[in-house]
Amino acid sequence: MAGVGGQPELDVLVVGGGIVGVGTALDAVTRGLSTGLLEQRDIASGTSSRSSKLVHGGLRYLEMLDFGLVREALQERGLLLTRLAPHLVRPVPFLYPLTHRGWERPYVGAGLMLYDGMAMIGKSEMGVPRHRHLFRRQVARIAPDFKTETISGAIKYYDCQVDDARLALTIARTAAANGAHVATRVQVTGFLREGERVVGVRARDLEAPPGSPGRDLEIRARVVVNAAGVWTDEIQEMVGGRGSLHVQASKGIHLVVPRDRIRSEAGFIVRTEKSVLFVIPWGRHWIIGTTDTPWSLDKAHPAASRADIDYILDHVNAILREPLDHEDVEGVYAGLRPLLSGESEPTSRISREHTVVTPVPGLVMIAGGKLTTYRVMGRDAVDAAAHSLKTTVDLTVRDSITDRVPLIGAADWETRSNQRVLLARRSGLHVARIDHLLGRYGGLVDDVLDLIATRRTLGVPLEGAEDYLAAEVVYAVTHEGARHLDDVLTRRTRISIETFDRGVGAAPVAARLMAAELGWDPARTAEEVDHYLRRVEAERQSQLMPTDQEADEARVKVADIV
Repeated sequence: MAGVGGQPELDVLVVGGGIVGVGTALDAVTRGLSTGLLEQRDIASGTSSRSSKLVHGGLRYLEMLDFGLVREALQERGLLLTRLAPHLVRPVPFLYPLTHRGWERPYVGAGLMLYDGMAMIGKSEMGVPRHRHLFRRQVARIAPDFKTETISGAIKYYDCQVDDARLALTIARTAAANGAHVATRVQVTGFLREGERVVGVRARDLEAPPGSPGRDLEIRARVVVNAAGVWTDEIQEMVGGRGSLHVQASKGIHLVVPRDRIRSEAGFIVRTEKSVLFVIPWGRHWIIGTTDTPWSLDKAHPAASRADIDYILDHVNAILREPLDHEDVEGVYAGLRPLLSGESEPTSRISREHTVVTPVPGLVMIAGGKLTTYRVMGRDAVDAAAHSLKTTVDLTVRDSITDRVPLIGAADWETRSNQRVLLARRSGLHVARIDHLLGRYGGLVDDVLDLIATRRTLGVPLEGAEDYLAAEVVYAVTHEGARHLDDVLTRRTRISIETFDRGVGAAPVAARLMAAELGWDPARTAEEVDHYLRRVEAERQSQLMPTDQEADEARVKVADIV
């Protein structure tokens, strides 16, 4: 990486490989700045792989009168759907049930009219159908398993969804394709200083052998951008506690259940006493969430407790004819939202708006925000870095162009989609398999199909997780920077939450495929599988515990393999 061992210093070094960090790196490098990014684990290994996987304006923020945030998010939704990532982002229908006669329909309808109106105003197309009103009988046809006797009707509206980890990975790959240096498993341990000014970081390569010359690094940069999310306060401590950002971690958990457990053509959004409950279509599954509770325990591996799971099951069962129970749950995941602390507000009331500060010269810190507005956050962070570059080295930085830079895979996606039958015929795969690959790789599907054409054995379903092909495991290593089994089963694919055994059956086969690419010997391969199985068991045990404290104690027994 530039800025190491006598190499020229970087213009911008980003700390954090979540959605905000990779968005910042892409913004910086496409403005012509030499850019690096460090992530202590894997791309999107924290919050950015554990969200509700929605690209949306946030209906509930309208009630909080956060009109600016909603309008901004809806504009970004349109950009992602129609220009930047049409291969990854897709519309999804939701039903908003109406439980009160008279006032509720015009009240909610007015809100959704404003929601759609905000989406139509701006540079990009709206990209989704407008909302429409439904009566009880229409709701019963669309969602047979919904308890229609408790409602007077519903309003159907559209938002969008995305595989959050794949979005972050694709942004990182787009940044790298444009010249950014991206390094994972590198932990920042301190800052380099010249007087008051930050001039780089000290870091440790977590995968280098202990005692090796490359293990401890010094990376120089004119500006360091901290995009560490829930670790923001810890980074501030490295510069002597100076800074004005205080981030509160809010835990949100989600359940994954098979699609056949709930008969419905649309998802649901239902108000709860604390927040909202989403029931979201997700391929052959449903994602149900979320909770919104303060979390002060292990930030790397937040744990879902039995109480969290019961809370979601209780609330979703209140609207279903056939209740779900614990045996219906395929997967559970917990993530932490980095919220800018309110004075004494519950986390469900803290705004998702972001803030950028420069606590000391040469250091920019950004926190808050939401998945949908990652591009705006990255732009604002680089704007702050540009101001620093202008005042210190007289470097004029061009304006952001990321609203016009499609992510890799977007360019040929529509053409390849039109050619889906032809691609199926050439590859010998079923058209449904081609559709699956197009929805994950877009125009980059050619790379995956080339792998299969060269090695026919990779064109078979992955044993233990038949929704995926063996080729996808190999591609994750050869093209997507996967270094560990957990990277593949949890983030490059979503096998860990989409199978009842949490990926245990697929682990040995996937590990053998990875071993052939990474040169693992049998002992290392067995270690990867063993670690994954122990991680799954620790998560299962944590999900039986009644409290956060007990769930955390069960989960942290298995640390990262690095």
